Amino acid sequence: MSFRIGQGWDNHRIVTGRPLILGGITIPSDFGLDGHSDADVASHAITDAIIGAIAAGDIGMHFPDTDPRWKGAGSLQFLKHAVQLAAEAGYTIGNVDSTIILERPKLKDFRLAIRESLAATMDIAVEQVSVKFKTAEKVGPVGEGRSAESQAVVLLVKA
Repeated sequence: MSFRIGQGWDNHRIVTGRPLILGGITIPSDFGLDGHSDADVASHAITDAIIGAIAAGDIGMHFPDTDPRWKGAGSLQFLKHAVQLAAEAGYTIGNVDSTIILERPKLKDFRLAIRESLAATMDIAVEQVSVKFKTAEKVGPVGEGRSAESQAVVLLVKA
């Protein structure tokens, strides 16, 4: 196959006392996300999309939350691993389209920094990475400010 498409999704509860990290960027906030690693929902969703595109399982199979090695780990290393798996399978990243869903804080001022961080980690051009921000319009756990989530779609191209 010349192309493969993967879809990823992740969510984490909002907690106090942790940094809010999205796409490898620490966002000024009075809360963070709960998780075994740094709980970077954006990086997790993109990682899962890449792993899914090559039919290599999911992020939990590669980085189980029962493994103490990943306690507090930076999620960009998970993303880098997924890109390496794709390369070993003979694919490069064509493009990434991702959405972060969070009621607050407003993220528009961090869009370029997040895109640059993700692009550098995947060793692709910033123009190949789209990051969108949405709220949940006060509906459900995200809208009620109890969690954050992210979705991603990745196109892989045969190298």
